[in-house]
Amino acid sequence: MLAYTEQAKSSVDLLKEFLSLNDRYYGKKLFFSGVGTRDVYNISAPFMDNGEPVIAGRVEDRDKESSVVMFFVQRKGEWVPRNGAPVFALQDPFFTFIRGELIFGGVEVYFDSDDPHYVTSWRTVFYRGHSINDLEAFAKGPLTMKDIRLVELKSGRIGVFTRPMMVDGARALIGYAEIGTLEELTEQVISGARLLLHQFLPEEWGGANEAHLLSSGMIGVLGHVARMEDNNIRHYYPMTFAYDPAHHRYTPIKIIAARNMFPDGPAKRPDLEDVLFSGGIVRNKNGTASLYTGVSDAEAHLIDIPDPFLEYEK
Repeated sequence: MLAYTEQAKSSVDLLKEFLSLNDRYYGKKLFFSGVGTRDVYNISAPFMDNGEPVIAGRVEDRDKESSVVMFFVQRKGEWVPRNGAPVFALQDPFFTFIRGELIFGGVEVYFDSDDPHYVTSWRTVFYRGHSINDLEAFAKGPLTMKDIRLVELKSGRIGVFTRPMMVDGARALIGYAEIGTLEELTEQVISGARLLLHQFLPEEWGGANEAHLLSSGMIGVLGHVARMEDNNIRHYYPMTFAYDPAHHRYTPIKIIAARNMFPDGPAKRPDLEDVLFSGGIVRNKNGTASLYTGVSDAEAHLIDIPDPFLEYEK
């Protein structure tokens, strides 16, 4: 029988619980080329487009916040930009499929006109199409909200996970709403989502990065939980939980990976060394899952782990 959330745990305790497990798994770096000296990180999981797997990735100079999202295909062991694919002025790409249609999105960032390094605001934007080459904008989220994700439900309705900031005394919470069609995805609906309380401590935060419909009818959520130390050192951990949309119940979050499970490598800044940003997860038939993640805001890695959603399908 599943246990549902009653009280949040700190990410420190969640990490201790995860590290106490006997089994350990180790990831590998993914290699990207064709982008000059820029980094590729915070990638999506691969998805099929016109018959071949494609990864969307954030492409950025090490010393800048201004980035683009490009689409990559694998050639001879490396991921290279796909010929003719569009390029979007976004951060942190994601995708899903709703009624057979590709839904793509990312974070649109606004910079100060006098200081190109100073971010003034941001929002999540959405595109739709039948391939990456015919994507058209159709919706946007409220200002300062990242981590808005969609999932098609068994009923045909669409679940919407949100991430409002500075609400109910917390730095950020996850919310949930439902819509009947993509045309109903409005800022008002997103802002009015029902909150999932007790997932994070008030001083910590997190968000949904990807949502999977499970055979049980629940939604498996891949996300992140984060905290910041007094010296502004950030800690981000991939996590999962299950959400029951019929009864607005949800299981406690569980960390599924830590930085020491991946090869050493550079960081965008010293305060970002312990940052793993969940990009997406592919569930395999053998009981494992392939987690694609940004590492230290500088690289993209892959790790195979036990499928974290299986326990919610029993």
